[in-house]
Amino acid sequence: MKSMKSQDQAIRLWIVGSIGIDTIATRDARRENLLGGSVTFACAAASFFTKVGAVGVVGSDFPAAFLERYRRFGIDLSGLQQAAGKTFHWEGVYDDDMINRRTVKTELGVFERFTPELPESYRDAPYVLLGNISPELQLHVLEQARGARFVATDTMDLWINIARPALLKVLARTNLLTLNDGEARLLTGCFNLRACAEALLKMGPEYIVIKKGEHGALLFTRDGIAIIPAYPVKAVCDPTGAGDCYAGAFMGWLAKSGRVNLSTLRQALLHGSAVAAFGVEDFSMARLESLADAEIEARVAELRAMAAL
Repeated sequence: MKSMKSQDQAIRLWIVGSIGIDTIATRDARRENLLGGSVTFACAAASFFTKVGAVGVVGSDFPAAFLERYRRFGIDLSGLQQAAGKTFHWEGVYDDDMINRRTVKTELGVFERFTPELPESYRDAPYVLLGNISPELQLHVLEQARGARFVATDTMDLWINIARPALLKVLARTNLLTLNDGEARLLTGCFNLRACAEALLKMGPEYIVIKKGEHGALLFTRDGIAIIPAYPVKAVCDPTGAGDCYAGAFMGWLAKSGRVNLSTLRQALLHGSAVAAFGVEDFSMARLESLADAEIEARVAELRAMAAL
């Protein structure tokens, strides 16, 4: 793993979302007590490029060893709350195709009462990633982000179905929205993805990233479209958190560059694709913990060559 970021660096990016202890079953193995959650994967991925802070909640059962794993990535934990009770737990089983999965159990634990509060050291950070939590909580934490210059938002079909008015308020304050193709169609009522993107851009964001899993992603702006390939991984071990790794690495690279334009967004997405492809090669954060910066750049170079970029 790369060397830790200096602990006295200013926070450039903070990420809010879930932190969990997972049980994952695939065609080849079953693993219990895995460190998971959107904050876990996104912060680990972002840490390769910038100083990142985690905003989330864990229970009294959260192992100290898991906190130490965060620290080894250089992740700032000032925004991490600990509450009496159990940590969010998710159990899932993947089909043999390693794409589709079935949720066996979801136990919200302390996450059910989570109200994110930003430490003072996070409030002037220029980059923000609002992970997949309720739009009401996204709005609550965004109100505290006085220094935010670029806000990326993730969402899912649940919030589109049950919290659309609040979600639309979030989108009005969002610079970039990331969602998959099914969610884009659900939110807009359109089928053609270009039509979906046009409708989403009218909701407020300047940029839309529509993810298509193993087929890559589409970046839509008011000025054009970019197609970003997914790296063809030889063997997928655990797909959990791939989308969060993608978003975290993307935002981390963007924070490192300090500029937002079509060129930097394209490069950020290539780095997101590369890091996400490493993340699925082992369970939980194991592959990211052994990942080196040089490996990421080599994989980005492969992606560029594959796509003739």
